[in-house]
Amino acid sequence: MLQTDKDVLKTLHEELAFLELGGYRSPQQAAWRPQFIFEDSPTCLNFRNLGKRVPCSDCALMEFVPEGSKQERFPCRHIPLDDSGLTLDFLYRTATEEEAHALVANWLKKTIAELERKPVP
Repeated sequence: MLQTDKDVLKTLHEELAFLELGGYRSPQQAAWRPQFIFEDSPTCLNFRNLGKRVPCSDCALMEFVPEGSKQERFPCRHIPLDDSGLTLDFLYRTATEEEAHALVANWLKKTIAELERKPVP
């Protein structure tokens, strides 16, 4: 499914709001395991989906996933979040939850600002 910049921007705004409102710390989320950014968000096409999984290739975030990572089981974990190329896949093994949330929030704000500055065709 082809995503428009408008779709992508909407998804990024919704994800930022969910993160900033503490959505990943919500008691409605599974307290028995850590929450995965993007995957445990209402912006994920497979959020609370108990049926057949929707392909990640349909996700608005796929445009940020490097080509070599698009076939990973969870491609959104491989989005470079800063200039050094840090990803959620790496952060889940090395950073605190707060550090990961801060880096993702910064990436979302920066990416939203870049898309909003982009001229509309």
